[in-house]
Amino acid sequence: MNSLSFLTLGAASGNASGYSGIILIVLMIALMYFFMIRPQQKQRKQHQEMMNELHKGDEVVTIGRLHGKIDTVNKEDRTVTLDCEGIYLTFDMVAIARVVKRAADESKDDSADKATAEDDKPAESADKAADSAEKSEDDKTADDSSTDDETK
Repeated sequence: MNSLSFLTLGAASGNASGYSGIILIVLMIALMYFFMIRPQQKQRKQHQEMMNELHKGDEVVTIGRLHGKIDTVNKEDRTVTLDCEGIYLTFDMVAIARVVKRAADESKDDSADKATAEDDKPAESADKAADSAEKSEDDKTADDSSTDDETK
């Protein structure tokens, strides 16, 4: 309410009204830039970077929510061929909404799984040795108890 009365008072004074109107318009344009245009430019830049990094084997989702794995990427025509469970479909690169899983991530995951599997092998053998030692101790105590029962 106070801001409206300030603007009407400024309009009444004549000279100040011209400046307040220009300031108001500049302020509205600046707000539009920071809340609408700039975030859209950032999003467009991120999408462009994602499209430039598409490789064979990446799992993607299209703008039509079709899930598939990239079979070929044609950067000259800006097209992508998707393998959707044996059906090959060609799309424009801009039709790719997001990348679900990168092909490079899969190879990293496989190598990480192999590394953890190799790390687990010595631990498993140590666990097996400890289990066998416990079993032999249990067998000894069981043998001792059975001999005690027989003597009674």
